[in-house]
Amino acid sequence: MRNPRLLITAIALLLLGLVGNHFLQRPAKPQFAPSLSAAPSASSTSSASLAADAGLPGFLPAEARRTIALIQRGGPFPHRQDGSVFGNREQRLPQRERGYYREYTVETPGAGNRGARRIVTGGEPPDAWYYTSDHYESFRSFNVPAGGTAP
Repeated sequence: MRNPRLLITAIALLLLGLVGNHFLQRPAKPQFAPSLSAAPSASSTSSASLAADAGLPGFLPAEARRTIALIQRGGPFPHRQDGSVFGNREQRLPQRERGYYREYTVETPGAGNRGARRIVTGGEPPDAWYYTSDHYESFRSFNVPAGGTAP
């Protein structure tokens, strides 16, 4: 080794480049968390009782109530994909013209990404509501009370 300073500098630059690249490639998780003052926290209420309080079926997780309220208000949504056209390619929902179905994220606590839970609506305003917990493998139909999910 003729010039140890050059070697140390090269290694330092390489490490700096790798660490900097790591932070540049990972998008930040959205910090959006709409508050619904009428909605109890998920930690204090089970999802079944929360859904029942809103007139929603017990199979919906507590986080679905927030998603439904956002859909009814027209957003803003925490994920850029929310409100995009759901293509129904697997034909697990009734056949409708393209653009009839829209998809929305139901937050999954602890997930490092959007997770697998979605609400898919049909119509504008929505006249059909579906929930999937397994990323479109299966759907459960439900109705949203006329009064909405939040007072």
